[in-house]
Amino acid sequence: MPTELQAVLFDMDGTIVDTERLWRQTVEEQALGLGLVLTDADLPFVLGRSIEDCAEHLAARAVGRVRSAQLGDSLEQRFTELVRRQVVPMPGAVELVAAVHAAGVPMALVSASPRPVVNTVLDAVGRNWFVTSVAAGETPRTKPSPDPYRAALTTLDAAPARCVAVEDSPTGVASAEAADCTVLAVPSLTDIPRAPGRTVVRTLSDVNVALLRAMVAGR
Repeated sequence: MPTELQAVLFDMDGTIVDTERLWRQTVEEQALGLGLVLTDADLPFVLGRSIEDCAEHLAARAVGRVRSAQLGDSLEQRFTELVRRQVVPMPGAVELVAAVHAAGVPMALVSASPRPVVNTVLDAVGRNWFVTSVAAGETPRTKPSPDPYRAALTTLDAAPARCVAVEDSPTGVASAEAADCTVLAVPSLTDIPRAPGRTVVRTLSDVNVALLRAMVAGR
């Protein structure tokens, strides 16, 4: 069937698990240590981005006071520590993943976080739900590039137009849409406007498999 839902591709931080607040806490701590205060202007360089991208942004703002590689190591260590101690599923996330699995639709986890953080979340949520996962550094470019989603689609042998990507940040939405996926946006820390081929909901508790199928059918 041309309108068949072939796969659902989930972002991780802020979508499956409530880690965006932990990531923001991590970045704010590091910024304060450099004498910097994060503003709304920093958010596009922080939310949904890889640790390396964020580290480069903070290092540039710090004007030579720290190397981005050193800052990246510190960010990863602190973020991984917070995730291990405080990982909590987002509202409706576990229920939706279980429903998609029960419907026989393959799923992938597509994240801009490093592999240690992704593995920590997979251990907490359940590896068996996902056919594959993609972490930062495992594709030539990370979000907002389409590379992570394209890698997952290749592994799943799925056509992007028949897949729904579930994202919480503008950076992630840009990545999924650049890969030609239909996008379900569940904004966490920043607004995401509605757009053609994009559905925006308040929480994953408002989502079911029927909606995901309808989104693909409506393309």
